[in-house]
Amino acid sequence: MSGVVLNTGTALQADAPAVAAQPSRLQRFLRALWRSRSGRFGAILLLLILLATLGADLLPLADPVKRHLSLRYLPPVWLDKGQWAYPLGTDGQGRDMLARIIYGARSSVMVGLAAVALSGAIGVAIGVLAGLRGGWLDQVLMRVVDAILAIPAMLFMLVVALVAGAGLAPLIVVIALTNWVIYTRIARAEVLRVKELEFVAAARVSRVRSSRLLLRHILPNILPALVVVATLNIGTVILTESSLSFLGFGIQPPDISWGQMLADGRQQLATSWWISTFPGVALTATVFSIILLGDWLRDYLDPRLP
Repeated sequence: MSGVVLNTGTALQADAPAVAAQPSRLQRFLRALWRSRSGRFGAILLLLILLATLGADLLPLADPVKRHLSLRYLPPVWLDKGQWAYPLGTDGQGRDMLARIIYGARSSVMVGLAAVALSGAIGVAIGVLAGLRGGWLDQVLMRVVDAILAIPAMLFMLVVALVAGAGLAPLIVVIALTNWVIYTRIARAEVLRVKELEFVAAARVSRVRSSRLLLRHILPNILPALVVVATLNIGTVILTESSLSFLGFGIQPPDISWGQMLADGRQQLATSWWISTFPGVALTATVFSIILLGDWLRDYLDPRLP
């Protein structure tokens, strides 16, 4: 009799379906990214740009700031008189264009990430404070935001750059001082939406501490919108940095910037077009990849979409 029971138990165990291991959140994220053509293309393109930028010291590149006056205005390798040692040609001072483009990406990426992080931290803090407190504090902070938005951004950045001076650190601060209002408005709007939801009301009735309410209930629910905005804003900041460097108010030599390279070649567009064209292509490709990735991320984090 006991043998029958044991056999039955063994049969039941054999017939029971195996429980598949649930994929982690990172695995689900990567699978969703790979299924999206635009997201996959943007991620791969951006990854290649970042790998080239971070690994520039390991690549067999020429010195990006060393001048070779005897090699001025060499064309790209596929044109007549082009040399394989300088695949994308040289500029007016005989510097390797390929090396300058790759090293110039470091400045653009650094400014983009640092300025977005600084402006995001300032803007989110002010927006969350305004949304949670409300009342006269909310009114005052929002009027300050409206006043800053009424000032033309480029004019404001040029004035601040004149006062603070040119360079990498002042440039990051200048861009952050104009960008934080974006995060303030979005953070405030999201806080006003989330704090009216039932689970937040229940936490308040339970007399949950304000710090716990903020960290456990409000911030996790407003974070997706802020992540999407920050991702898309990196591309805008890179364009802003290039514009300021093009005008001479951004990154200064010997540091390299794509905007600076565009300015160097603007007088030779008819004869040495590659000096401005290739930095422009690199700038366009970087911003385009960030926009594609940001658009996919917005769709991925939208709970209303399947």
